[in-house]
Amino acid sequence: MRSIIRILVSAFALWLTTLIVGGPGDHGVWVDPLSDDNWGRIASYVIVALIFGIVNGTLGRVIRFVSIPLYILTLGLFGLIVNGILIWVVAWLSGLAGFGLRVEGFWWGVLGALVLSILSGLMNALLGTGKAKIDR
Repeated sequence: MRSIIRILVSAFALWLTTLIVGGPGDHGVWVDPLSDDNWGRIASYVIVALIFGIVNGTLGRVIRFVSIPLYILTLGLFGLIVNGILIWVVAWLSGLAGFGLRVEGFWWGVLGALVLSILSGLMNALLGTGKAKIDR
């Protein structure tokens, strides 16, 4: 259940990110919906959030492990670049399906990743879904 809530939180944070970074029109970071009705838009955000979770959980871990020296050298700021790369990968994967996340440029992806991580972190902290579940 916690995983479903986290995906929905990520979808909502992605929607807010497209409003903040993308604004009106097709620039910055935006999502092309499956269809023009509300359910098509909601489904698009949920699917892109699911893709981002899968990419972040698999490829993101590998990239972060390989780039540990760069994290140390830049005092963690390389994480912004890694998150921008992951946003680009998600945009590429969802673009293969003909809908989903669109990023105008690499630095828009970095800014979008920064805003997305801040919003997701805040919402997960408020809802308590970011904590590890401890069985007693």
